[in-house]
Formats: sequence, structure tokens, C-alpha cells
Amino acid sequence: MKYKRSLLKLSGEALMGENKFGLHSTRFQQYAEEVKKVVDMGGQVAIVIGGGNIFRGFPRIKEKTINRIEGDYMGMLATVINGIAFQSYLENVGICTCIQTAIRMDEIAEPFGIDRAIHHLERGKVVIFVAGLGNPYFTTDTAAVLRAIEIKADVLLKGTKVDGIYTTDPEKNKYAKKLKNISFDMAYQMGIKVMDQTAFILGNENDLPIIIFDINKRGNFKKVISGEKIGTMVSKKK
Repeated sequence: MKYKRSLLKLSGEALMGENKFGLHSTRFQQYAEEVKKVVDMGGQVAIVIGGGNIFRGFPRIKEKTINRIEGDYMGMLATVINGIAFQSYLENVGICTCIQTAIRMDEIAEPFGIDRAIHHLERGKVVIFVAGLGNPYFTTDTAAVLRAIEIKADVLLKGTKVDGIYTTDPEKNKYAKKLKNISFDMAYQMGIKVMDQTAFILGNENDLPIIIFDINKRGNFKKVISGEKIGTMVSKKK
């Protein structure tokens, strides 16, 4: 196993599958089974979940009555809903879990704490981080990178519906080439949209490798953790 402790970022869009919104049972079940494969081989897994399948936040708000801050808090609460749902699927396949939240809601989850999170991971639990960073203006991508740094993860894995980063949009250009490795600096220059710039900056400053891979292909999560060249790695240029 190449990466003992990993943080998996799942977007809300990934969780809704082929639906236009909401929760997709088949996707939740599939991702739970993928996580179990890694846990069973001794991997320590933390997860950050987005909320775009329920509420994306300010970019989708057309009405002037909901401002950016209110919209972002609504998005944070959406991640809590996803976290609770995913916890049920994980425990249904035999995985012990713990939800930690950046916004206190003691009846639902324990408040975020670095030492407690690491303790849970070392005991074999999967830790699900919800509510982003608890502050507006920060995406769940940025939250994922920060949480990965805080728990001293070996790698951050961004599970998407594509198998990596391409020179151009592969859905629009059949000649687009997949990049197996890319530096953070190149990601800035190319304006890669798969993660936001703040997330890349944090990863670069803290030397945290980020791998973009297709989470929907069964077995990929385990393969990445084992060190197979899946997807695209974004890392600090040595």
C-alpha cells in the first residue's frame, strides 16, 4: 500500500448519479463498497463530501433575497445531509464511522477536532468531515485540502466522473490528451477547473499530492491507494 492515510473528496454531483438532483442509492452503495476495499486492506480513510446535489450555494441563486453568506451556509447544511446518508451506507457494509462537523450540532455529529479525527482513523474508523470549514466563501475542495493537511494524510484523492486532467475538455475535443502528472504551477497556468485555485495553493504550499481519478470505475480507489498510475497526479515540482 503506497498511501496509508488518504482523504477522499466526493462531490455532491457524484452522489446524485444520473439524477438531476438529490441522492442516488446505487452511487452511495458503490462508493461505500469502494471505501470498504481500502479499509479492509488496512488503509485509513477520511472523507469530505460536497453538497451540490442538494444545494450548490451562491452561483445557482438567482433571487436577490438570498445573499452569498446565507447561500453558502445552506450549502454547508447540504453536506451534513449527504454525510449522514453516506454514514448509513458505510455502516451497512460493516465499516465503523464517525462524522465530524465544522458547525456544532451535537445530536448529529461530534465537533471537528484534529486529535480526535486522527485517533478515530488509527482505530480503523472512517471519518466523514461535513459542513465544509464552517465559514462562507470557502469551497469543499478547499476544506478537503485543509482537512487532509491537518490529519497528515499522505494524499488527497478527488473522485470525479472523468479519469484525470486533460489538455482540453475531452467531451468537446476528441484529440484532448490526458496528463498523467502535472505541477501545481502548471495547474494555475492552465486554469484547471476540477478544483478551485485556493485548494491548489494550499496543496502546493504544504506539499500535498492530489490525484484526480474516476471514482465510478469499480476498483479504482483501491488501485490508487496501492500506487497504480490511475488518473492525474498534481504535485509540487521537485
